[in-house]
Amino acid sequence: MADIIEISRLALHDQVAARLRTMLVEGRIAPGAKLNERELCEQLRVSRTPLREAIKLLAAEGLVDLLPNRGAAAVKLTEADVLNTFEVLAMLEGQSGELAAQRITDAELAELRALHYEMLACHARRDLSGYYRLNALIHTAINAAARNPVLANTYRAINARVQSLRFRTNQDEAKWQHAVQEHEQMVQALQARDGAALREVLVAHVLLKRDTVLALLRAGEVYPAAASRKN
Repeated sequence: MADIIEISRLALHDQVAARLRTMLVEGRIAPGAKLNERELCEQLRVSRTPLREAIKLLAAEGLVDLLPNRGAAAVKLTEADVLNTFEVLAMLEGQSGELAAQRITDAELAELRALHYEMLACHARRDLSGYYRLNALIHTAINAAARNPVLANTYRAINARVQSLRFRTNQDEAKWQHAVQEHEQMVQALQARDGAALREVLVAHVLLKRDTVLALLRAGEVYPAAASRKN
């Protein structure tokens, strides 16, 4: 039986979108799976109207594909999609880092350090969900500190497409530990206002994520049902 998730009436469709976003990113709704409105309404205890508004919002973010006359499905990327998306994302994150190192305020840096320490605490507790939430906030904060709205909008749109794949890359203990070390390097580069160093670590960080995702795809661990049908 699906867990019942309570949602207050305030900003209902935004709250529904937040719950669905987490379900999509963490793979509780499988990539490529159709969103079953009846089941989701029961699980979230909402009517179809706020649910549909939430789905439209997530479609705009790139987490959901709208299917003409067939509802919506969780985004499912091909190997080519992954290669192309992470290639652009690495450039965007690198540019964000270089600009952020020049433009971040002391207050923003202090907040980012606080998020980093909270993330480390989640890592110590092996709380992957909490870790990923804070990890994403850190990347968003670096992007915001670049103070370039065109860069921010482009980054947000492209990153949304691979959020669920990025989440899966830390399910391997060694890779998770390496990602933590890279985040330590990011904070050090920001504190030193070293834009070149921050660009370098961010690009390497994203390209390693790409390589991990590709390995998971090729092993059939991202879309296991599709892989089993081939065997």
